[in-house]
Amino acid sequence: MMNGSSPACSTEELLIVLMSRDIRDWETCACGALSMIPAASMLLAEATTAPHIETIILGSEELSGNLGKDIHFLAQRGKLDLFYHSAVQFDVEGNFNLHVLGDPNAPDRRLPGGYGSGLISYTAKRIFFFRTEHSTRTFVPKVDFVSGASVTPPEIKRAPEPFRLYTTMAVMSFDREAARYSVESIHEGFTVEDVRENTGFDLDIPEPCPVTPPPSAEELHTLRTEVRERMIATGTYPEWAESALQAQPV
Repeated sequence: MMNGSSPACSTEELLIVLMSRDIRDWETCACGALSMIPAASMLLAEATTAPHIETIILGSEELSGNLGKDIHFLAQRGKLDLFYHSAVQFDVEGNFNLHVLGDPNAPDRRLPGGYGSGLISYTAKRIFFFRTEHSTRTFVPKVDFVSGASVTPPEIKRAPEPFRLYTTMAVMSFDREAARYSVESIHEGFTVEDVRENTGFDLDIPEPCPVTPPPSAEELHTLRTEVRERMIATGTYPEWAESALQAQPV
């Protein structure tokens, strides 16, 4: 995945490492069901830079925190510091779509990711979005359905932190005051032109644009050994961890 002298890694490993770096110690962090990449990200942060975080992984046999639906109440009480979302579409206005593709009244495809997403995107203190591709079918001028919005009327109180978005090409954030996406860094092997051509709307990109620090050998080693072993031992997507996080020297 990475070029030059950087250790080779998969798309999943890249996103895991990048998101783990931005977790703050002592945060209460959570992800929903079928969230293998976020789960590994939290466990990697706990094993490296944020040893005091509280992790809530729905779908894990041992790390779900016995919360279930109460995760929404935790967010409503202002006690959820970080939550992870993916989405099939993001648009220029900062909206995201987790529900349907095509006409909402007669969709081409109905998706399972809408449960609770709207509420938590408004009540969690921070949101990390991630997407395992970066293309014009994902970054569109207008989403087919608004599952949640970055920009809301001023009378609606919400955490001031911008949404942060991690893709296979770049790390981006949505500035609510400017109502625009900004590129924070571009990954090794990609250019500003690559990002612009694969995004269906204009972006704020600094010149020169920083290069994302690639995953280090130490980060990948920890992910492929300690995190992998913990996911298997705790019933946290063990089959995925066993196959996706290959134990190998880096």
